[in-house]
Amino acid sequence: MSSLIDHLHLVAATFLLAGLVKGVTGLGLPTVAIGLLSLVMPPDQAAALVVVPSLLTNVWQMAAGPALGPLVRRLWPMLAGVCAGTWAGSGTLTGSGAGTASAGLGIALVVYAAFGLLAIRPRRVPAGAEWWLGPLAGAATGLVTAATGVFVIPAVPYLQALGLEKEDLVQALGLSFTVSTLALAGSLAGAGALDPRGAGYSLLALAPAVLGVFAGQWVRRAVSALVFRRCFFAGLLMLGAHLAVKGLA
Repeated sequence: MSSLIDHLHLVAATFLLAGLVKGVTGLGLPTVAIGLLSLVMPPDQAAALVVVPSLLTNVWQMAAGPALGPLVRRLWPMLAGVCAGTWAGSGTLTGSGAGTASAGLGIALVVYAAFGLLAIRPRRVPAGAEWWLGPLAGAATGLVTAATGVFVIPAVPYLQALGLEKEDLVQALGLSFTVSTLALAGSLAGAGALDPRGAGYSLLALAPAVLGVFAGQWVRRAVSALVFRRCFFAGLLMLGAHLAVKGLA
């Protein structure tokens, strides 16, 4: 954790910004935090720092919605796929795969940013296809999570394609991210990248993250959500491109 100690101010600022993004958009905390922290430390160490803030803020988001029980019953095949995919890819972030993980993270961010900037709306998933498409989307998300620490692709487009009401979608995102965070934590712990000391550092990162979430909720009421999202995705695109080139160099 020497990189963390050397960059405490950057870590605090990163989680403040990541929390702000989540407060405005309902997602993006791990994406922003891991993307920025990977500029100064290995991706597995950045992912370990994200565990506690991501878990608690997403549990909060999941619990605040109106229909947790029905969503769990509907989405459990996808969630099981997330766990299976994450554990199947366990260890990708650590050791000799660090450079590949950095490139993978960059590519994942570029894809995610492109979806956001182009306002691509995925086609509606037919109800009869959820039983097989959900586990596939979950497993793919798990593999991306294991390789990059980021769990938005393809989980977010899949959930958006289910035709959920706004509040249900926000709660479904919180549910998906909670399960993904737990699966990632288990994967990191199994690979030795998340130990009690690292968990303690992650707990300290919770304070600026929560402060950022509250600030983001204020910004959401004061600033056009469309303008904010465009700026967010443009910044994410540049960050992802930089990480991809750095990882492949």
